[in-house]
Amino acid sequence: MITTDVKELQCPVALTLDIINDKSKIFIVYILLGGQKRFKDICEAFSQVTQKTVTQKLKELEADHIIERTVFAEVPPRVEYALSPIGLELKKVLDSMHAFGEVYAAKYGCKRDVK
Repeated sequence: MITTDVKELQCPVALTLDIINDKSKIFIVYILLGGQKRFKDICEAFSQVTQKTVTQKLKELEADHIIERTVFAEVPPRVEYALSPIGLELKKVLDSMHAFGEVYAAKYGCKRDVK
């Protein structure tokens, strides 16, 4: 009989949830799936989120190695953000979440005010 420690199973899931622990981070990852973006482009995609919040979430994603920040030696300075190789792995997670959302909405409808 094979026994599995529940903590061992939950560790990777808990780690993933800790990294992408809010909607803003998930949307930033989603935006960057389209390729490298400048800060202003990311902010424009978030009309309901402040620049301060976007800055904070970008720093957190960079610290977790999900995104890479490239500073170009130009005047005026130019900074671009892109998903790192490990960050690109989150596409599979987002695709699964999308599929789940479609199935759930088809069966139960959108009962929540999705923002």
